[in-house]
Order: sequence, then C-alpha cells, then structure tokens
Amino acid sequence: MLPPFTLTRRYLRRYALPLLCVGILAFAAAVGLRLYAHRQAMADLRADASRIARQQERLLNSELQRFRLLPIVLVEYPDVGEALRNGSEQAARRLDDKLRGLAERTGAPVIYVINQKGRTISASNAGEPDSFVGRDYGFRPYFRQAMHTGTSEYFALGNTSHRPGLFLARRIGSASAPDGVVVVKVEFDRIVQAWTSDPGATLLVDNHGVTAVTTDPHARFGLLRPVSPALRAAIEESQQFGVQPLRPGPYRVSGDRATDRDGAVFVVGDAPAPLPGWRLLHIVPTKPALREADGWVRSATALLVIGLFGLSVVFIWRRTRAERAVLAREALEEEVARRTAELRATNDRLTVEITERIRADQRFRAAREELAQANRLGSLGSITAGVAHEINQPVAAIRTLADNARTFLSRTQPDKAAGNLATIVELTERIGSIVQEMRRFARRGTHGLGPVSLDEVLDGTMLLIGDRFRTAGVALERPSGQRLPVVKAGRVRLEQVLVNLLQNALDAVAGRPSPRVRLTVSDGPDGVELTVEDNGPGLDPAIATEIFTPFVTGKPDGLGLGLGIARDIMTEFGGMLEITPSTLGGAGFRIRMRRA
Repeated sequence: MLPPFTLTRRYLRRYALPLLCVGILAFAAAVGLRLYAHRQAMADLRADASRIARQQERLLNSELQRFRLLPIVLVEYPDVGEALRNGSEQAARRLDDKLRGLAERTGAPVIYVINQKGRTISASNAGEPDSFVGRDYGFRPYFRQAMHTGTSEYFALGNTSHRPGLFLARRIGSASAPDGVVVVKVEFDRIVQAWTSDPGATLLVDNHGVTAVTTDPHARFGLLRPVSPALRAAIEESQQFGVQPLRPGPYRVSGDRATDRDGAVFVVGDAPAPLPGWRLLHIVPTKPALREADGWVRSATALLVIGLFGLSVVFIWRRTRAERAVLAREALEEEVARRTAELRATNDRLTVEITERIRADQRFRAAREELAQANRLGSLGSITAGVAHEINQPVAAIRTLADNARTFLSRTQPDKAAGNLATIVELTERIGSIVQEMRRFARRGTHGLGPVSLDEVLDGTMLLIGDRFRTAGVALERPSGQRLPVVKAGRVRLEQVLVNLLQNALDAVAGRPSPRVRLTVSDGPDGVELTVEDNGPGLDPAIATEIFTPFVTGKPDGLGLGLGIARDIMTEFGGMLEITPSTLGGAGFRIRMRRA
C-alpha cells in the first residue's frame, strides 16, 4: 500500500484539470453574480425612487388641496367685499383680525387682500414688522393673472419676507368690475421636513426647469436645463426669485438617471406635481447600493469558492473511499428500514389509541346527554303540578263559557255567543302552548346551535315553572318593556339551564320573609349576560368553589348534578356559567352567551 503523501500527489495530478475548470467556473460565476447584483440593485433603486416620488407627490397634493380651499372661502366673506368696496379703514382693521385668526387655525403663513390698484389693504400679519398692509403688489404676475382670469397659482420669493412660497390668488368680484384679489401664501418648510426623512434628495421643479423646492440646499433655485435670455429677463423683471441668480444646479438629469458635478451617478424617480407643468424628482445615489451589492457578491463568491472546493474535496474523498461509502450506504439503508418499521408500528399503536379515545369520547357524550335528558324529565316531575294548575284554570273557564254560549244561542243572542266562543279559542291556544312547551322540554335535545330569542326562551321557561312561583308566593322579577337579544344556543337545553337555576333559587328562598328572585339580561364584554339571583341564605362557603362538581350540593335531598349539567351545556354553547355576587343578598349565577 502506497503512503498517504504519495496517494495525495497522484490524485492531485489526476484531478489538476478538473480543479482548474472549477477555478474558471468560480471566476465566471463571480462575474455573473456581480452583473446580476448590480442590475438588481439598480432595479430596486428605481422602484424605490419612483415609489418615494409618488408618495411625496401625494403628500404635496394633500397639503396644497388644504390651502386651495381658503381663497374660495374668503371670496364669500362679506367683510372682504366690504373692505374693498367701501375703502373703510375700520373695516380693513376688522378684516385684519379675522385673517389673523384664520391663518392661525389653518397654518397659512400669511393671508392678505389687495385692492384693484394692487395695494394691500388688509393682511393677517398686520401690525408686525414685515406687515404686507400698504405694500404695492400690482407688478406681481399672480395679481395680474387673477384680475384677468379669476385665479392664479404662482411660486415666487417673497418681496417682504424673502421666503419662497406658492401664492394662491383669487379675484373678488366680476371680470368686468373686479374689486380686488385675495391671496394665500403657502410655504413648504413642513413638507420639506417630511421629505427629509426619506433617503436621497427631492426636487420640485417648475415648468421652466427651476428647482423651486428641494431637500438639498445646494440645488435650490438651480436650473436643470438652460433657459432662454427672454425667459430669464421676464423672471428677473417679475422678481420671482428676488436677487437669486439662476445658475445650473448640481444635478444633470437624463431620463431615470442623473449625475452630479463629481460624476456620481444617481437614480431618478419622476412624478407629476399638482401644479401645471411642474415635476417632482426624487434622486437616490447609486454608490451605497452598488457598494452593498459588491459586498454581497464578495460574500457569495467566497461561499461559492468554499463550496466548490469542498465539493472537490468530497468528490476526491468519495472516489478514494468508494468501498467505505458503499458499506456506509448499506448500513444506512438497514437503519432506515429498521426505523421505518419502528415508526410504522408506533403509528399503528397511535391509530388504535386514537380510535379508542374517539369511542370513549362518543360514549362520554352519549352518557352526558342521557344524564341531561334524565335531569329534564326529573325537572318535569317537579313542575307537573304547577302546569296542571295552569291547564285546569282554562279548562274550567272553557266549560263555563260553553254553557253560557249555549244559553245565549237559545235566547237568540248570537253576538254574545260568538264572543264566548272566541274566548274559548284563545284559552285552547294557551292550553296548546303549555302542552307544546312540555313536549318540547321533554324531548331529547339536539346538539345543533343556532339563533335563539331570549324572549321565547324566557316565555317557555315561565310556562314550565311560572305557576310554582305563583303558588309559593315568590316574586319573580324578569326583564320587561324591552326586546331581548338573540343568542347562539339550543333552545331546549338553554331552557333546561334556566329551569335548574330558577328551581334552585325557588328552593333557596322558600320560607323566608319577602322572598324574591330576579332575572336580568345585560350586554357583557364578549356577548350577552343573563343573571339569576335571589335573597336566600346564599351558597355555603365550604362548597362554593366546588358547586359545579358532580354530587356536590347544598340541598339535603339533592343529587348535585343539575349545576354540573348546566355548566357543561353552556360550555358546548361556547359560553359560561359562573357564580356571581347577588345584589339581593343571596346566591347569584351568571350565564355568558355569544350574540347571534
């Protein structure tokens, strides 16, 4: 057997050409990755620049729309027309106060009114050192254009404040007999502050190519394209930018790319501004993104080289250890087969166990339903006497009314006989509703849930148990004068819960002076709450925490199953049954239900 060093040299000579090909492949991949990374970085930059430009344009449009309403509103101000037409100094000073208050509320830098001769008669900054009152703005293009066409929007540097802004002007009066112009100045400091939070620089360029508003101080009032001598002279004559010289700006924009004086490349996002002929440009430098892309390429190339080298080493190692790999693969296949058999056996056991658990759960549910049915039938036994009394009274009345009707018929008094027969029909309907409620209550409840009216549930419960309260002389207070909500439940099983709670309350107040049971309905944090409370002795503290446990009861002859069944029923409804303090001094139980 050859020594390891000899084997290594031999395999290196054998695989020198493949290793060289791997090196060439790694170099080509690095070049391709760099081209891809740069292209992707530029595409992402263009998308980000366009998105930011659109976002900033929406912000600018929202701000301008807010101020564009002011001149329209001010035209309708009677004080504005009075100050212009009468020329009263007192009216002008009253208008000063109103314009000042309006400017403070809206955030407008200044609002002022110019008469038809171009002189300012009232302004929101009256009385301040830089007040516009008395100044002549007849030479301003926004004044001349508003007087001629009715409205004007003009960006310029303020003659008094020397602060740039957009002047929104609107004529007061008709074109044939104008009274003057109202002007609202809009400044962009707050918008520029908001734009500064985004990376890159933002330029708001007017229709002449002048950068009017920008986050880059070096680009302010700079030109993106040359202007003609005539246009430059017109701008200087109108003092639109004061004494600021119009020089080429630091950026040269061409399509979606731009360069500065140092040759740095930028990506440009372009959006139409909410001013005629204006554009909003967002310029993002490409150097940081390309530097980040190069860093990613270096990392990816290093990982690729390491991976290729590792693959080469693994390939050589696998060739020299072929037999060992075969043995390892066979051992692995055997282990996988053994583990697969173990997992299959475990899965079979779990399947059997799950089936048994499902069957046990079904048996438990069936037993619980049987227990609930038995509880309902047991409750029917205790309320049968009251229901019989409820039926006996209408039956006796029916007999008396029938005898009277026969007498009226023999006396040829059919109207009175018909009245008795109508009363008999109403009494038979009441007997039918009582019997129907008992049949419904005795039937086995279904597990279906749906919308149930609490009014109908309480009426049915009163048919079953109301006579017991009247016979025992117990005052039962229930909601009246309002339509109760609809909840998600099963009517029969919800009636069973109420019958259990009301029977417990009735037993608790038996023999006490002025016995009372109160039933209230209210809105809870998660739905509807129904509370049953009494003025009995209350729950025994020794069993209060376990009152819902089967066979725990405070009655001498009780089984301790009713409250546990009631709580299980409410849990199935997605609600809750719990103990609550009684405002009457005894025991209280609160039912929480979901609103349908």
